[in-house]
Amino acid sequence: MLKTLSFAVLHFTVAFTVTYLLTGDILIGSAVALIEPAVNTVVFYFHELGWNRWKDGRGALLEVFAQRA
Repeated sequence: MLKTLSFAVLHFTVAFTVTYLLTGDILIGSAVALIEPAVNTVVFYFHELGWNRWKDGRGALLEVFAQRA
């Protein structure tokens, strides 16, 4: 969870900076920086779950092929 939180802080900073540089508006930069990283952090969490599940399943699949060889 600490990794996810540190990613959120980093992402907030990048989202604000890029949006502010593109728009020149602190309010829009702040809104985008709050909404987009929050959504992306949730997506990242589920991506990690899916990635680990896929990785574990892939290892089991490779074992099946190794046993047949």
